[in-house]
Amino acid sequence: MCVALLTAGGAETQDTMLLKDRTAVLALLGLPCGQVVSAAPVKGDDHVATCQNDSCYRVFIDAKGRVVAQKLES
Repeated sequence: MCVALLTAGGAETQDTMLLKDRTAVLALLGLPCGQVVSAAPVKGDDHVATCQNDSCYRVFIDAKGRVVAQKLES
C-alpha cells in the first residue's frame, strides 16, 4: 500500500512539473497565459496547454529542435 501511495505522489509531482514547465515555456515565448492550469498530451511530447486566462496553445518541438507554441482557437 505504501508503494501505491508513493507512486501516486510521484505522478502528482510529474503533473505539477509539467504545468510549471509549460507555463515557463509560454512566458519565455512572450505569450499571454498567466499560468497553465492543464496540459493534455496530443502525441509524443506535444501537449495542449490551457491557461488560466482561457487561452489554449499547442506546445511542441519543431523540426529544428526548438520549442514552439501555436495558439488554438477557442
